[in-house]
Amino acid sequence: MSLFLECLGGAGTVTGSRHLLESEGRRLLVDCGLFQGLKALRERNWRDFPIEPSSIDAVVLTHAHLDHSGYLPRLVDQGFGGDIIATPSTEDLSGIILRDSGHLQEREADQANRYGYSRHRPAKPLYTVHDAERALKHFSSLPFDVDRKLPGGAHLLFRRAGHILGAATAQIRWRGRTVIFSGDLGRYDDAVMVDPDPVQEADYLIVESTYGDRFHNPVDPANALADVVGRTVARGGTVVIPAFAVGRAQLLLYHLWRLQQSGRLGMVPVYLDGPMSIAATDLLAHHLRDHRLSKEVASAASHVAEYVHDVEASKALSANPMPKIIVSASGMATGGRVLHHLKAFGQDHRNTILFSGFQAVGTRGAKLVAGATETKIFGEWIPIRAEVANLSMLSAHADAGEIMRWLGGFKAPPRHTYIVHGEPAASEALRDRIGRELGWDCTVAEPEIRYRLT
Repeated sequence: MSLFLECLGGAGTVTGSRHLLESEGRRLLVDCGLFQGLKALRERNWRDFPIEPSSIDAVVLTHAHLDHSGYLPRLVDQGFGGDIIATPSTEDLSGIILRDSGHLQEREADQANRYGYSRHRPAKPLYTVHDAERALKHFSSLPFDVDRKLPGGAHLLFRRAGHILGAATAQIRWRGRTVIFSGDLGRYDDAVMVDPDPVQEADYLIVESTYGDRFHNPVDPANALADVVGRTVARGGTVVIPAFAVGRAQLLLYHLWRLQQSGRLGMVPVYLDGPMSIAATDLLAHHLRDHRLSKEVASAASHVAEYVHDVEASKALSANPMPKIIVSASGMATGGRVLHHLKAFGQDHRNTILFSGFQAVGTRGAKLVAGATETKIFGEWIPIRAEVANLSMLSAHADAGEIMRWLGGFKAPPRHTYIVHGEPAASEALRDRIGRELGWDCTVAEPEIRYRLT
């Protein structure tokens, strides 16, 4: 029987992952993410889904990040009625992330209407908290390394991918073929997350390529962090760290705790600003098997920071001129409370805006890292005089060498490998390297092209 793969997102770009497997009228969707970054990509979130959502039998979710999960409320609103299958940790994180995303969508629409900076009258949220709640009712958890039968006769098995809490590679056996989706692969020897589990065989492989053309800086991130904090505090400034609420914020707290334990942090206070970051940090203690930290270390690292729960306390941080460290979402400065801190601290040369990993093309973070001297926040152009730095080695994505290391776990080449979830240069570099070093047949997947998996 015929089996087809079609990338409805996450092809030709590093965002909006949505991969469709189809056979004899049955459909499985692997991930259902938001497009982020360039305006032309973000506008795709407002279009109707490329296929009828009610025709999808189930969604397999590799992990909770918005570029993999963030379109789920829209999918349900447009008629999807099946199960969303994820690991237990991913289910818990998705509850935090999707509710927060709905809240931000509502708040941003409200602000746009209040201050009149949207060309839409009225501006509307892409979805609401209520929409997120409806989507969460469709979740069904599947532990790692447990086989589950899916609609249409397919079988699903999750293995650990590292990356963030609950992240998985997905093995789908269907119509006599084994298809592996890498999701987002994590780092080897990461301070917090476990290594990606090896996969030994597949007929077809769909692999991410976020860092397909790059290698992470081998510098100890704690040392790099100490250097930035030290020089910023010495000039009387504040360090604002835009950080992904899930994964990056917890890694930063761990390294800040290490610095505190060694006496290198001094007396500078640390603040974790945002309910989603706080909730995700608390989850470490509930899913100890999904990361490296003991319960005691996870607790100690999480308490290196003072938690900032409410908006008024967050505003007080922005108004406080004393040197400090503020860790706040979002990681690419595309929204959230960190925007208020960028507006408050970005205009003063004593301060530092410290990014902590990959910045997608078109995001505010990518522009600032590239040297932009102003940025638009809430419809107003803000001059950026603060130092801007990026601890790229903190990325949760495997780099080119680590991707190749994971591929080296296969005992035999897949019949074909499709490369996804990367900017064109990164995907092409990985395709070339896999061909040269492993001799595998590879294709950089194109959006909305049906590939026959024979």
